[in-house]
Amino acid sequence: MTDQLYQNIKENAAGIDTEGAFPEQEFKWMAAAGLLGNTIADTEKYPIKTASVLKLLKRVGNANLSVGRIYEGHINALKLIDLYGNESQKIHWFKEVKSEKKLFSVWNTQADNGIKIHDLGDGFYRLEGCKTFCSGAGWIDRPLITGELISADKKGWQMCIVPTEKVKPIAVDSSFWKPFGMRASASFKMDFTGVEIQEKDLLGQPDQYYQQPYFSGGAIRFAAVQLGGAEAVLSETQGFLRMLGRTDDPFQQARIAEMTYLVESGNSWLNQAGNNTDNWIKESNSAEKIMVYTGMARTAIAEICTRVMHLSEQCVGARGLMRPNPLERIHRDLTFYLRQPAPDATLTGIGAYVLNQEKTDDLWN
Repeated sequence: MTDQLYQNIKENAAGIDTEGAFPEQEFKWMAAAGLLGNTIADTEKYPIKTASVLKLLKRVGNANLSVGRIYEGHINALKLIDLYGNESQKIHWFKEVKSEKKLFSVWNTQADNGIKIHDLGDGFYRLEGCKTFCSGAGWIDRPLITGELISADKKGWQMCIVPTEKVKPIAVDSSFWKPFGMRASASFKMDFTGVEIQEKDLLGQPDQYYQQPYFSGGAIRFAAVQLGGAEAVLSETQGFLRMLGRTDDPFQQARIAEMTYLVESGNSWLNQAGNNTDNWIKESNSAEKIMVYTGMARTAIAEICTRVMHLSEQCVGARGLMRPNPLERIHRDLTFYLRQPAPDATLTGIGAYVLNQEKTDDLWN
């Protein structure tokens, strides 16, 4: 990601901070820069390092958390294709990304009227139901959705990728989206009832979506975007204090110092979690260890973000948290984005894992 692209996204963030907005121009810039397909490995011999993907996500999140959220969903979908797609599917979908600049995402969240995938026979399926929090909503070309497969041959939680321009229009309900922050992520409710897809659109086998460590381990990606938001808070806070000439105040110096080492510790968590994942995935019986370490990194980064925002508030006061100062938007976006599923279960899972070990020395070696 070039510095100029990063700066363009950052400068445009305030202009799209409205409900119903989508960072359309930003993704045109990113597509032109090759960022839609740059996490796809050319060969198995030269895999993409997880730490480098996390660094990229962090930098996009630093520029605009809404863009980072949508980009993380795109990368998530490509990862699932790489894990569970057959060879012809990988060739087809990866070509759509690289050559046709198609934007992918993963929509798994649903309420009572969730997705059912009805087997019609002869390789055809009909969808029924809705997904919620569909980031990118009507702008995503290839949504990867999950649902209950209703078939005589097999059952379970099935992934499928919907070719949006080849099916009936998907109903969009934007009235659902009245968020505190992340307004420009356009996370609407989508009704897939009546949409028909084919066998080739089904990804993997039923229940593979929740296969570990990939499901829980993926949390490190949204943590990377979140840490980018914390970095942005530090940068804007430092700039605000310099503008006010408050750089000689020892209390401000102490707060900035703490924010700085907190963000740097987050960078260390990201880098180590990425390297550990790549190393441990080659080992047998390593799934739980990967999940737990990812859970620690996710939890630590969430605490880092919360503390950095609190210190920033003390530094800048009410004046610094008013529009048009970017801190007002970044604080809203990061606070909202930190509300990720199952934080308590993640924390207790870490504790249970450690308590079940014979000793705590060298747990991660």
